[in-house]
Amino acid sequence: MTNEEIKTKLSAAFPELTYEETQEWMQINVEPAQLIPVAELLRHDASLNFDYLFCLTCIDWKTHLTMVYHLSSTQHRHTIIVKSKLDRTNPLIHTVCHLWRTAELHEREVFDLFGVKFTNHPDLRRLLLTDDWNGFPLRKDYEDPVNMIKL
Repeated sequence: MTNEEIKTKLSAAFPELTYEETQEWMQINVEPAQLIPVAELLRHDASLNFDYLFCLTCIDWKTHLTMVYHLSSTQHRHTIIVKSKLDRTNPLIHTVCHLWRTAELHEREVFDLFGVKFTNHPDLRRLLLTDDWNGFPLRKDYEDPVNMIKL
């Protein structure tokens, strides 16, 4: 399936989606409240069959956070990127680990290092840092008193 065919299928179901097509992989922008319906279509529609989430991360833009999901279909050999913009003061989004099991540890890492809360995650707890750690080391406003790096 081509990027244009994927875009046509998604736009029919979700006309509010926006797209970025300047890179090799098409990028879809989705509101956090729409992430699960869009993700379910991507995962369960036989013509799309995005059965592999191979990367899940977060980006801090200083004004907001963006969740980024890289999805691929092992059957159809197409790949897309799904992005969702989050409020920086209360970053909250629904988990996708019920759709892609690989998301479970990725979401725990993003929770630990960026402070994004994933609703309905089955085991949302720190992954790398100690329980008494203050702040989120991958946020641009994080101040490290030892290394004194400011972004």
